[in-house]
Amino acid sequence: MANNERANFRVENIAPVLNVKDIATSLSFYVDILGFTNAEWGDNNFTSINRDNTGLYLCKGAQGSPGTWIWIGFDGNIFSLHEALKAKAVTIKLPPTNFSWAYEMHIQDPDGHVLRFGTDPDEKAPFADK
Repeated sequence: MANNERANFRVENIAPVLNVKDIATSLSFYVDILGFTNAEWGDNNFTSINRDNTGLYLCKGAQGSPGTWIWIGFDGNIFSLHEALKAKAVTIKLPPTNFSWAYEMHIQDPDGHVLRFGTDPDEKAPFADK
């Protein structure tokens, strides 16, 4: 393959691996609070959590890096999600904020990973980045 040629393959999925301290604690957050589903084959060291057409891997103390940031685009009401997460005592790093690229909110999982939830920006309201 020449340097200017593109590798010939189709990407069917990209799923980050998050380094976690305790699978049970992480599952409580991702399954019970965020509504993901745990893979049937998962164990106390490694599992996959999925929601809709995507997912993440959770790995106890090995793969992945602490403090990973992940973008989660969604098609819901960011204010309702914000209130629901606040009611469940989730750490909110950035409340819903209208940027030119998305209406975005940052939350933190039990291991310090930051989840950037984003939906369409409100074109009628001022942008925080302008």
